[in-house]
Amino acid sequence: MGEWYPKERLGDLPAEAARRWGAREALICDGRRWTYGAFDREVDRVAKGLIALGVEPGEHVALWMNNRAEWLFLTFAIAKVGAVLVPLNTRYRTDDVAYTVRQSDSGTWISVDRSGPVDYAAMLADVLPGLAAQDPRAAAIEGFPRLRRLVAVGEHAVPGMLGWEAMLAAGEAVSDAALGARARAVDPDEPVMIGYTSGTTGHPKGVLHTHVMIRNMRERANRIGLTFEDVIVNPLPLFHMYGFSEAGLIAVIAGARHVLLDRFDADECMRLVEAEKGTVTHGFDTHYKEYLDSLARTPRDISSLRFGTFPSGMTSSARIARRVQAEMVPTFTGWGMTETFTFATMSFGTSTPEQRSDASGFPAPGFEIRIVDPESGREVAVGQEGELLIRGYMITRGYYEKPEETAEAIDGDGWLHTGDTVVLRADGHIRFVGRFKDQLRVGGENVAPAEVEAFLMAHEAIDQVAVVGYPDARLGEVAVAFVVPAAGATVTSADVAAFCKGRIASFKAPRHALPLDAFPMTASGKVQKHRLRALALDLLGDPRTDADAKPAAGRAAEGALR
Repeated sequence: MGEWYPKERLGDLPAEAARRWGAREALICDGRRWTYGAFDREVDRVAKGLIALGVEPGEHVALWMNNRAEWLFLTFAIAKVGAVLVPLNTRYRTDDVAYTVRQSDSGTWISVDRSGPVDYAAMLADVLPGLAAQDPRAAAIEGFPRLRRLVAVGEHAVPGMLGWEAMLAAGEAVSDAALGARARAVDPDEPVMIGYTSGTTGHPKGVLHTHVMIRNMRERANRIGLTFEDVIVNPLPLFHMYGFSEAGLIAVIAGARHVLLDRFDADECMRLVEAEKGTVTHGFDTHYKEYLDSLARTPRDISSLRFGTFPSGMTSSARIARRVQAEMVPTFTGWGMTETFTFATMSFGTSTPEQRSDASGFPAPGFEIRIVDPESGREVAVGQEGELLIRGYMITRGYYEKPEETAEAIDGDGWLHTGDTVVLRADGHIRFVGRFKDQLRVGGENVAPAEVEAFLMAHEAIDQVAVVGYPDARLGEVAVAFVVPAAGATVTSADVAAFCKGRIASFKAPRHALPLDAFPMTASGKVQKHRLRALALDLLGDPRTDADAKPAAGRAAEGALR
């Protein structure tokens, strides 16, 4: 009788969509439009190009690219040839991206050449020694023992990298039969994606996910009622699980039309909702606040919108969430993290405005939850705070090449210890409260203080450093570095900014550097970061003046889709 739940392969989805909705529009991006039939043909062209390039089954393919149609074609093509996608944050800079590509053992690196003012080609040249002299089909680069293939997407040639059109041209020699054989050989129980998320130990961790994500998104489409009549207007980055799952993947599963923005722009997003009769959009509280502001400046007909997704539940996000229900569109709230792929809890279409605003969702099918005292491990009563533990088919099988971190996060019974503080409500919904983990959330991006601290310790004028969060009206919170200067040295905010620029992602760079003679310590020798956070407020002031006008965006996002 086979599997009780049919196993599917990510790379097969475009062909299935073409069979069902071939003439319907699949994607609109940068003024270009593709039907599902055309989308499927582009995926196959790219897949043949990857085979011609030499990409092997099981190979890890790093993708460093802003939102554009090629991102989606590549994602499904990589899966179709049996390789593993490693999506890279486009806000990474040289140190971040080098670590991730190296740690993931990526054999192929595909990058955009440039995006607006960001010169990715220049950063690639900094990261990869001797890039210009490489054979892009058989590279040999010091410090990257697995990396063999390099491809550049964009208008400009990058020495040492194969151009996009050249890769596609090479793929014309690959037969349909050869591609079909590769696609049929793919094992859906094997990893298809490694998504990197910042941990608390200082380095990003590669979260492994298999093709079972398709089941997860089919169940999501059913819960939210998404069909081929829907139009998803998506400003979220595809390298994040949130943007990929709730737009790039679910659209192909449901046959919806995906309107993809290259970056977040509230005015453009609302314009496209009106022009394309958008029915669905997504975002955190900072996005929705800007949507509301945009509509106040330029009223538009957004009556086509049916719903949005808006991870909420914290007091700071609930204020904006209530306004959105009343002034814009009903939303689905939820909680998730990279380790769960995407939402593991979610509200319903019948949920009340209070549940959509003040809670963080009801467990999705296939997920079990427990709320425990983190010290004793015993379950807490309904209404009491505790650490969220979650178990289910969609939990990651582990962190790539990090067995100790995997064992620490996932216990012997399969429970993922999230490190997040939640409350189980009497109505079965959870409410996200905060985090146990020492992690910042800067405008929707995770920042591990230990990682930034380790980086800053390389500065010759810094003897000790401790990074904490400081409230920010636009980003929710930003990093602040307290530093004990080396003997005879001084350290300023400008020094730290200059040291970070171009080397780590801008969202990780501390906005202020505050010198101290010594850190406040516990009796056991740990830095008392709660005292440093309070000291930052004393020294810099508290910018949180009007919670309605200035939402704590990062804190709203902490419990959502990390």
